[in-house]
Amino acid sequence: MQRHSSVRKTIDIVLDSWNFLILREAFFGVRRFDKFQARLGIPRQTLSSRLNVLVEKQIFAIGRRAGEPGHQYFLTERGKDLFPAMLSLMEFGDNWLAGGEPPPLQLIHTRCGQECSPVTVCSNCLEPVDARAVASRDGPGAGYEPVETRPRSRRSSDPMLLQRGRPCSVARSLAIIGDRWSFLILREGWTGVRRFEEMRENLGIAPNILTDRLNRLVEAEVFRRVPYGNGDRQEYRFTQKGLALYKPMIVMMAWGDKWLTNGKPPMRLRHKPCGHDFTPTVVCSECKQAIDARDTDYILRYELPE
Repeated sequence: MQRHSSVRKTIDIVLDSWNFLILREAFFGVRRFDKFQARLGIPRQTLSSRLNVLVEKQIFAIGRRAGEPGHQYFLTERGKDLFPAMLSLMEFGDNWLAGGEPPPLQLIHTRCGQECSPVTVCSNCLEPVDARAVASRDGPGAGYEPVETRPRSRRSSDPMLLQRGRPCSVARSLAIIGDRWSFLILREGWTGVRRFEEMRENLGIAPNILTDRLNRLVEAEVFRRVPYGNGDRQEYRFTQKGLALYKPMIVMMAWGDKWLTNGKPPMRLRHKPCGHDFTPTVVCSECKQAIDARDTDYILRYELPE
């Protein structure tokens, strides 16, 4: 059995490489099948199947625009609401994965007219969220469900594929997270699980897959190994870089809570500094207002392929 989890349901949509790339292009204004295919170099059959899934998940709606031939794919309100999750992943990538270079995309918040960075904050006090300053407890949707059976060898996010066409802080962040299993391992870590056997039991994951993902997360400097007991065993503790990934995790959780739980979120979050329950919110670093996809522009620091 596994705990009900809004994060798990969200990442099943976002952490597929092609789904992510299609969503990213949609936020850049792409709506037509042929434009998605040209921008991403994606096989037609693959693109068609992914678009069908995103329509089925109510992320896209198919429609027409007056004066333009053919049908197009428009982000629904549910789809547009994934924008903060993208921004929180951008925040992590800009802060931890840019290698000292300027971020590849400079966000402009048109409501205040300023160049800005996305910042994940507490909805109550508007202070930046830190993993150590958040307490969680069961919500009205808490409970257990059977472990899903999935192919165990498939990695749903290809690190090379994720940056196809664009150098992208969001893609770099997803490459660190790796895939669904890696993200669920991180989720276990944020709930205090540090040891191999407990992770394996909680997730229903094959030992060889768990070993592989833990090795990748240590190599990425998200986890560090720490001896315990007589020193012959090791547990996995977060680095500062790993703790910073908590913010996109809870932003994805908030999206799942809103759209996938019928008003019964499995978990509640409390911000210890202000003492209030909160929803993680992504705001403009300059005016502290929530960032909406319709209120943004950007400057690209790279050339798009023709």
